Amino acid sequence: MRRRSLLIAVPAGLVTLAACGDEGSDSSKASDSASPSAPATSAPPAPKIVDGPLPAITAGTGFDEKPTVAKGSGDPSDQLAVKTAIVGNGKTVAENDFVVANYLGQIWATAKVFDNSYDRKTPIVIQLAQGSIIDGWRYALTGKKTGSRVEFSVPPTWGYGKQGNEQAGIKGDDTLVFVVDLQDTFNAKSSAKGEEVPQDDAALPKVGTNTDGKAPSIEVPRTDAPKKLVAEYVIEGDGAEVGEQDSVLVQYKGVLWDGGKEFDSTYKRKQLASFSLQQVVKGWAQGLTGKKVGSRVLIVVPPNLGYGESPPPNSGIEKDSTLVFAVDILAKL
Repeated sequence: MRRRSLLIAVPAGLVTLAACGDEGSDSSKASDSASPSAPATSAPPAPKIVDGPLPAITAGTGFDEKPTVAKGSGDPSDQLAVKTAIVGNGKTVAENDFVVANYLGQIWATAKVFDNSYDRKTPIVIQLAQGSIIDGWRYALTGKKTGSRVEFSVPPTWGYGKQGNEQAGIKGDDTLVFVVDLQDTFNAKSSAKGEEVPQDDAALPKVGTNTDGKAPSIEVPRTDAPKKLVAEYVIEGDGAEVGEQDSVLVQYKGVLWDGGKEFDSTYKRKQLASFSLQQVVKGWAQGLTGKKVGSRVLIVVPPNLGYGESPPPNSGIEKDSTLVFAVDILAKL
């Protein structure tokens, strides 16, 4: 499994995508790196946001450059010290957003780096939600703009508490220092972005091309369903291609070929979905592999690549149903 950093929560309501016989999504597994995922404790009161003290960034001072951070001098604040080292002018980050970021984390007293994404050459995608990440991240990054570099210190109260994090080498009295480069942010109103692709095949469903965060329309033709998988661009983005081992962050809507009835939608739940392509029906895994981030994809899943004779209980899907999806690929995890 690809090395993961911060724990990403999997929203409820994905029963219609889970592959039959799988034991759970990749996102539900424990992280296999020494990284600051959220501890299983109740949330403390909100901290005060103060200006410092914070150690100096001594090298790698540009946005998205791996920083070198000095050891903390003196006693750290017992609140949340936050400084925007580089002010971006992009989208404003809100609580519960999924942020795309590079980051480095180290211990105040020793300057020991316990994790960073720069060496992995892959930014993380993490939801700023209670229980998904340490509270210090939620409070420090909410309200900041993409394109910003944010440095902040997190005392144990809003980090790992008195138990610390043994895997990361963090003790119960350690204050943590983070440098985070905010690349992008996504929420329930996010959509694909790219070039519209002509939908000329009258035998295939036609998908709406609106990018206002609302669910696209799906018009299913009154013809026989295709016997083979269909995976076509509706909007073609310019991001990286999705690999068969990747996890993705998406918006999607699913309807039945017969009758066009909607059976699942992130738009209706007002909550994005994240999952591994190894843990979904084969039609999704095959249909999204090779597609570009930022795209909207029409996927028509025949029964043999969907649920066949074993649809999920209470899903509204009948046996041997052909499924039609409009999927916006927002990010690769």
